[in-house]
Amino acid sequence: MDATAAKIVLAVQRGDSINRIASKIDVSYSWVYDWIERLDDADIIAKTDNGIQVVDHKMRQQYAEMMAALYSRDTISQEDAYVIPHFAGMEFAYTEIDAAYVWTHGGYQIARNHDDYPVFIEVHDRDVERWIAFFQRFGVDATINERPDASDVNGNVHYVLFPRTNGIDAEWVDGNPVIPLDDAIAQMIENRPAYEPALEIIADEYDRDIDTSHHSAMSTT
Repeated sequence: MDATAAKIVLAVQRGDSINRIASKIDVSYSWVYDWIERLDDADIIAKTDNGIQVVDHKMRQQYAEMMAALYSRDTISQEDAYVIPHFAGMEFAYTEIDAAYVWTHGGYQIARNHDDYPVFIEVHDRDVERWIAFFQRFGVDATINERPDASDVNGNVHYVLFPRTNGIDAEWVDGNPVIPLDDAIAQMIENRPAYEPALEIIADEYDRDIDTSHHSAMSTT
């Protein structure tokens, strides 16, 4: 009942590569590779030509109960805030502040701190109640469509869910599903003053013509 083994089994989606699993749970490739071999030998997961998949769902449930108990007893770190959603077994994508955070590889943060750390994710409308119940098992609050006041939630990390009825369009960046870059840029431009530094990073890294910071324009004149 090792915590790393549990994270691997909980984070696996059918067809995942070892590299993607390692990125999801923020553990080194070599360490995950070793655990994959052991879990495969124990018939808990299976390595197939189409990727990794869970075969012992009873053990997966035991791992889920163990990890929920562990996380609910302690303060959840910023790093683990991006691991936990992968355990839900439901499709999601980071959005809003977290779209900027993921697309800039963690290079841009705004309007949150260690004492008030909301994480913003798109989810299927049909899964909303399951998401809320899932986070409750981990001792974490979840709200819908709107960030709550910090005094209204328990703990530091909490989740803001944005239900979608027409499907979720996601791209993978550093092991995290995130809304497409064009959508993320559009969201940031709607509140441009707050996101100007992120837009500069994105314009440079992804070679996008966003007409970024007026500060940059001033510095070149």
